[in-house]
Amino acid sequence: MARVAVLGAGSWGTALSIVLADNGHDVRLWTHRPEQAKKINKTKRNEQYLDTDIPASVIAYSDLKQAIQDAVAIVFVVPTKAIREVAKQLDHLVEPDTTIIHASKGIEPVTLKRVSQMISEELSKFTEEEIVVLSGPSHAEEVALRQPTTVTVSSIEPKHAKIAQDLFINESFRVYTSPDVLGIEFGGALKNIIALGAGISDGLGYGDNAKAALMTRGLAEIARLGTSLGANPLSFLGLPGVGDLIVTCTSAHSRNWRAGNLLGKGHKLDDVLEQMGMVVEGVRTVQAAYQFAKEQQVEMPITEGIFQLLFEDKSPKDVVGQLMNRNKRQEMDDLAQLLMERYSQ
Repeated sequence: MARVAVLGAGSWGTALSIVLADNGHDVRLWTHRPEQAKKINKTKRNEQYLDTDIPASVIAYSDLKQAIQDAVAIVFVVPTKAIREVAKQLDHLVEPDTTIIHASKGIEPVTLKRVSQMISEELSKFTEEEIVVLSGPSHAEEVALRQPTTVTVSSIEPKHAKIAQDLFINESFRVYTSPDVLGIEFGGALKNIIALGAGISDGLGYGDNAKAALMTRGLAEIARLGTSLGANPLSFLGLPGVGDLIVTCTSAHSRNWRAGNLLGKGHKLDDVLEQMGMVVEGVRTVQAAYQFAKEQQVEMPITEGIFQLLFEDKSPKDVVGQLMNRNKRQEMDDLAQLLMERYSQ
């Protein structure tokens, strides 16, 4: 049994706490809201986010120092916009032999930093090589019900990934390891953009043909950008790539799909975000990916179209028309070129 602190008491943080508790660990679930911590401890439920019972071994805290005391591992499950703030609070509290894991998916706009980079910049006792990423096709609602789920953990230093694998793996939550931190993080973050697009397509009333095209070409965009930044292209064919893309683009559990669906039906972005009541990571990630694509000179027409819809008030149907009327071309031209450049070095 290990003591593990989970930072972030949303749906995903709660679900991961349940997995850890099922494995016999002493779990500290931190929230910045004292009233939420009190309610979780009193009712053993977190109904705002998940409709399921929480094991007795999960104790909620609103005091960060108390939450991480004697923890052998700390799991960040807060929205990407809160990563730096929470890490700064943690910096003077955390011991250097603690395993740091994050299960957040996103890219920071302007700086274009991945989550592991943000954490390592704010935690002075840790390097980026020591941070572990957990990602994959994993709706919190299904994980909490102990339905079969597979994810991947990755760290530049393999021993840290192995620690995370041992903490989480059980008969309903299978955990693989990977050395490709870049591919795991980019796959998990960028698929949220394509999930917004899938929701928009469904909101417009389009069928399976349109969604299949969007997902396939979306995966090509993810692979183009990720490979240009040094990721292993094969990672995008794994769980945090095509696996996460499938689950996020095809399920009403996905908040990015739900947000896109409302946008496709004509709702404005501000109204959608207010109606959702939870963070929609894809919105911030669109901004970062659009900037990344410009800097890397990588073609990402779906990302560009969704950026125009979100931030330049372009209509969903106009974005579709823009995508469908692009110049004729070979399907794999630019990705093939990137692969040739990568493996000829």
